[in-house]
Amino acid sequence: MSQPTIDKRRARRAFEAAAAGYDLAAVLQREIADRLLERLDYVRLEPQRILDLGCGTGYAVQPLHRRYRRAEVVALDFALPMLQQARRRGSWLRRPQCLCADAESLPLTEGSVDLILSNVTLQWCNDLNGTFRECLRVLRPGGLLMFTTFGPDTLKELRAAWSEIDGHSHVSPFPDMHDLGDALVRTRFADPVMDAERLTVTYPRLGDLMADLKSVGAHNATDRRPRGLTGPRRLAALEAAYEAYRRDGRLPASYEVVYGHAWAPEQKPVADGVAIPLDAIREALGHPRRQTAVPGPRQTPRGA
Repeated sequence: MSQPTIDKRRARRAFEAAAAGYDLAAVLQREIADRLLERLDYVRLEPQRILDLGCGTGYAVQPLHRRYRRAEVVALDFALPMLQQARRRGSWLRRPQCLCADAESLPLTEGSVDLILSNVTLQWCNDLNGTFRECLRVLRPGGLLMFTTFGPDTLKELRAAWSEIDGHSHVSPFPDMHDLGDALVRTRFADPVMDAERLTVTYPRLGDLMADLKSVGAHNATDRRPRGLTGPRRLAALEAAYEAYRRDGRLPASYEVVYGHAWAPEQKPVADGVAIPLDAIREALGHPRRQTAVPGPRQTPRGA
């Protein structure tokens, strides 16, 4: 049986409703963003334009401005109220450029971005191959894609507890790390590197976990979700099932955090497998050479 897909309209409405209070609730998302930003320490790149893909309220905008003082940051999200929060980031002389769009269809020209940074967004995309193709299309040769997303062990306790109650989909599907790596290879990204870590957040009550998920817009937005309200009997049954995971007086919520990065190739592959230098193509068409954004050999250790 195929995995459920994300109902984008429902997901967008959930994030629109969560925008005003998102920053107070998104403790985990900020921690993951900080860890992702730290990985840029190991990358030799001087980008002119950065795309914050699925920017939310724009938490990463100011750290990116501080790190790359000459770069323009484009903040993109499919929920307009999130962008209204993001546009306030930075100084009055240096605000992000905001775009309201879906990560699966980017309203940017080919080769217009040097760095794409995406924090816990890809799990809301139904077509990973198409999303990565869009990222590769808008990246300049030698540009970098860095991302985090949640893997399939995320909220495994909640998923298992619900499975004892009914057969409906109550938790969003999350992509496997190896499937993400395969998708990067299929879309012709170069040198993909993937790794993962497990984080656990604990709560005194199940209701606190559910409230946190609602506060960050992480509603059940799958096309196989149950229609109608969850009654008190089913909620009580869910709480009883979840109690099996209580340890030291706390209920755990597991998160599998997947990290990935890959480069836009310096050469353009063609159908027969022969690589043609992009500069040669441009010169043949009468276009000037484009300067790559990478000022030297890339230095990204595996696992960084």
